[in-house]
Amino acid sequence: MSLTTKILREITPLTQSDCFSIFSRSKKEFDFPLHFHEEFELNFIQNAAGAKRVVGDHVEEIGNTELVLIGPNLQHGWFTHKCKGKIINEITIQFHRDLFDEKFLHRNQMSFIRTLLQRSSRGVLFSQATTLSIMPRLIQLQQKHGFDSVLELMSVLHDLSTSRNLRTLSDVSFNIETPSYNSRRIQNIMAYLNNNFSENITLGDAAKIAGMAEVSLSRFFKLRTGKTFIDTLNEVRLGHATRMLIDTTNSINEVAYKCGFNNMSNFNRIFKKKKDSTPKEFRQTYTSTGVRRFV
Repeated sequence: MSLTTKILREITPLTQSDCFSIFSRSKKEFDFPLHFHEEFELNFIQNAAGAKRVVGDHVEEIGNTELVLIGPNLQHGWFTHKCKGKIINEITIQFHRDLFDEKFLHRNQMSFIRTLLQRSSRGVLFSQATTLSIMPRLIQLQQKHGFDSVLELMSVLHDLSTSRNLRTLSDVSFNIETPSYNSRRIQNIMAYLNNNFSENITLGDAAKIAGMAEVSLSRFFKLRTGKTFIDTLNEVRLGHATRMLIDTTNSINEVAYKCGFNNMSNFNRIFKKKKDSTPKEFRQTYTSTGVRRFV
C-alpha cells in the first residue's frame, strides 16, 4: 500500500437517535476509497475471491466469503484487485461506539463482547465456519424491526465474540485513533451542534455554552477533539445531509439549506472533499445499488 494513498474520513449517515444501520447491496466492483469512521463496522462479503482487503497496515487477498469487524477510526477498504466474481454481495452494519455503555460492557455477562470490541481496534477476521453460520442471521436481520433487531445484533456480536479461530489483522503499533474529548464542555457543545445544525451557529455561540472566551475555546476544542470547531460543525451537518439524501426525495438544494449550508457551492465543495463524491453521486450510489435501513 502506497504511503501516498488517499485516506478518506467517512461521515456516516448514522445519527445519535439511531442504534445501528444495515446496508445490503449487490455490485460488480469495489469503488470506495480507503477510509475510516468513528463507528464500529461489521462487514460481510460474498463472491469476491481475489479482491484485496486493507485493514490498518494489513493487506491481504481474500477468499470467496468473509466477515470482518472494524473498530472506530481504523482505516480499511476492499478493492477489486483480482476479483472475478460477476456479482459481489455485501452486508454492512455500522453502530455507534457508545451503543454499549462503558459500565455495561464491564458487567460479567458482557466480558466476551467487550474483549471482541477491544480487539476490533486492529480489525478482526472471523473463520469461514463462523461466517457461514452467521450469514443467514445477517440476512434475516434486515427483516427485523425495533427492539427485536437490536437484541439480535447483540446476540450476533455475542456469538461472534465466543467463536473460534478468529484472527486479528493489523499490527498492534498501527493506530490512527483520534483523541477522545472526555470533557463535559465538549459534550455539551456537540449536543448543541446536533440539535441546532440547521441554524446559523458560530464559535461565539459555542463559547457561551462552554463559558470560555472564543480564542480559548478554539484551542481547547482542537486539543480535545483533534479537529477545529468549523470542521466539526461541517461534519455534523454533513452527517445529517447524507442521511437526508438517503431517506428523503428533497432536492439537493433543499437538503443543503435544511442542514445549515446557506451557500450551494460551499456545500458541494465540502461534500466532495469529505465524501469523495458529489451529493448527486452519493445519492445515486445509495438509492440505486442497495437498501439501507436505520434502527
